[in-house]
Amino acid sequence: MSTNELIAKIEELRGLEELVKEAEQEIEGIKDSIKQQMNDAQIEELEAGTHIIRYTTVISDRFDSTRFKKEHGDMYREYSRKSTSRRFTISD
Repeated sequence: MSTNELIAKIEELRGLEELVKEAEQEIEGIKDSIKQQMNDAQIEELEAGTHIIRYTTVISDRFDSTRFKKEHGDMYREYSRKSTSRRFTISD
């Protein structure tokens, strides 16, 4: 692939990423308006035609690895394992 083709691909990628970002913002706006309506009505489930919308509270337990590492550093290192991955980035 030539440099010009690569630049064109990067510019196309950037344009598509911007479209995705705009679509995600629009999606979040729509979700937020539905959530606000449900909050105002103080309901966790709503039927709209064939759709059932749920906005429920979920409680979960999470492991506090930062605190554990601080209080039990040796044990944290003993049970930690390294992982390898590859990261794709484009910077200007």
